[in-house]
Amino acid sequence: MIEVLIVDDDVRVAQINAAYVAKVPGFRVAAQAHSAAEALTAVEEVPVDLILLDHYLPDRNGLAVVRELRRLGRQVDVVMVTAARDVATVQDAMRHGALQYLVKPFTYAGLRTKLEAYAALRRTLDGGGEAEQAEVDRLFGALWAAGEPALPKGHSPTTADLVRRALRGADGPLSAQEIADSAGMSRQTAQRYLKLLERTGKVRLTLRYGETGRPEHRYAWAAG
Repeated sequence: MIEVLIVDDDVRVAQINAAYVAKVPGFRVAAQAHSAAEALTAVEEVPVDLILLDHYLPDRNGLAVVRELRRLGRQVDVVMVTAARDVATVQDAMRHGALQYLVKPFTYAGLRTKLEAYAALRRTLDGGGEAEQAEVDRLFGALWAAGEPALPKGHSPTTADLVRRALRGADGPLSAQEIADSAGMSRQTAQRYLKLLERTGKVRLTLRYGETGRPEHRYAWAAG
């Protein structure tokens, strides 16, 4: 069983998330916490494999909890489950090792997909051994790609995930250059992945007309 710690300042939301987790085969709720201090204590007191971690907590934010866990040498996995949508928070979560970022509100199906992908990832990693580049790309993109069609040859799930995160963390539509700057890639690469995601219905394209009369392409995440 994969032991899960639910961390949310709202007791009712924590209970709902716990009920969701309990419905997914192979997962068990180890504990619930409603503050950063309670979360850190729970990790010390009960076996925890995965934390579903809210960002907005009454004493410290979720990213501070992740930093403290890493400082203490706790290698527990983290999925951010939060209403925080700004790109800076998303990037910070990535840099501190959060495996996935689930934006509230979400459905049971959305959480179940992430948990099932996490379980599959653990099974693969537990096998040990060495990995070729294609396998490395598959592992890095596993949590995003679960339930999605395979990307065409020559496209990296990791790069697609960076574009997706930039779009989902934005307050409104972004240009290809803004996405490139946010995701740390070239504008040409961003445009290539945006066209792919638009064709598959994941991204919505709109046009914004400026003083020159030439429309600027703006992109927004359209998938659930």
